[in-house]
Amino acid sequence: MRILVVEDEAGLRRPLVAMLRQEGHEVVEAGSLEEAWDAFVEHEPDLVSLDVMLPEGEEAGFSFAERLRATGYQGPILFVTARDAIEDRVQGLDLGGDDYLVKPFSLEEYAARVRALLRRHSPLKQNRFVQGPLEVDLAARRVQWQGEEVPLTGREFALLELFVRQPERVFSKEELFDRLFPGVESGPKIVQVYVHRLRQKLAPWVIVTTPAGYRLGTP
Repeated sequence: MRILVVEDEAGLRRPLVAMLRQEGHEVVEAGSLEEAWDAFVEHEPDLVSLDVMLPEGEEAGFSFAERLRATGYQGPILFVTARDAIEDRVQGLDLGGDDYLVKPFSLEEYAARVRALLRRHSPLKQNRFVQGPLEVDLAARRVQWQGEEVPLTGREFALLELFVRQPERVFSKEELFDRLFPGVESGPKIVQVYVHRLRQKLAPWVIVTTPAGYRLGTP
């Protein structure tokens, strides 16, 4: 599984990352919200381990979790924090967290919490989409065209995944930009670039342009 560890204390982040990798997970790490957002968009993790107090503020982790849920992210979020008040736990869970682990803690307990969350949420990622010659394995994040694997970048896959998960929906250019390219100076025009890339790598009909935006096409 792919796990994003957001923790600004390097002395804690390193052993967490090492332990998760020993358990066979692919781990992406971040020490700030800016790094965390870039990592989330590029890799879309199966689980997010999230500190609450980050360089951006004492409740930055809460705000980040709320932002993730607003994008439609459905994977588990594990808060890892020194904030142990009941109201903090309630706030974290109400904002979309699935579990709340208070520092200090043992690596064994952390690993057990991660395993439990992944067991409960794993069906969300274990699905496959097939339409004509296009096959998308959402669990493995692999795309095949006529039986041949097509390598996509993280953002290219993230864009395709939005269409695959809601094949009947039309996405506006602005919504796609807000979800996948926040802060990019070129603005929503970058969406056109990535749609063009998908069409080149797969087929022109895969992404259809409509008056309201874009949707998944049919062969």
